[in-house]
Amino acid sequence: MTRALIVVDVQPTFCEGGALPVAGGNAVAEAIAAFAETRRGDYALVATTQDWHIDPGAHFSDDPDFIDTWPPHGVAGTDEAELHPVLAGLNPDISVRKGQYAAAYSGFEGTDEAGVGLGDLLVAAGVDAVDVVGLAESHCVLRTALDALDEGLSVRVLTDLTAPVTAEQGESARDLMADAGVVLEPSTAA
Repeated sequence: MTRALIVVDVQPTFCEGGALPVAGGNAVAEAIAAFAETRRGDYALVATTQDWHIDPGAHFSDDPDFIDTWPPHGVAGTDEAELHPVLAGLNPDISVRKGQYAAAYSGFEGTDEAGVGLGDLLVAAGVDAVDVVGLAESHCVLRTALDALDEGLSVRVLTDLTAPVTAEQGESARDLMADAGVVLEPSTAA
């Protein structure tokens, strides 16, 4: 198998101190950085995704419901939308940005600077398996993992390298992923 590591939306906007923080976000960022440093050789390539919102329409709300609408976050061109500073040494092989003019939860909705989608980039690299990590487990990690399955990839989510918006949403996301065929396991088992 040719395996890629997909690092989903590990951005300051989703970490403590950011516009839409996930509890434990900074710790997840640090754990991913440490994992990637020691395990990079296990992967044919590393891909990152970023929320990169310009005008995502109803996705942003002054009165968010935190289900379909959210306070502004991941605003294109801001420090909060960049990759988390602890990932400075990651040097991803593929970087895609998503959600410029729409919600875009899945990394597979993102494109690189040339406008090529994540799925096409992985196919071109011969990738047939992915490990998905990042933020938030209950939203963008979930959607990226499910879309990876739809792309015909073998998918694992490394459960200790992600965090949900809430514990309940995390449990629901894990159930959805497991039922769909995503393998859920800690990074130590990968």
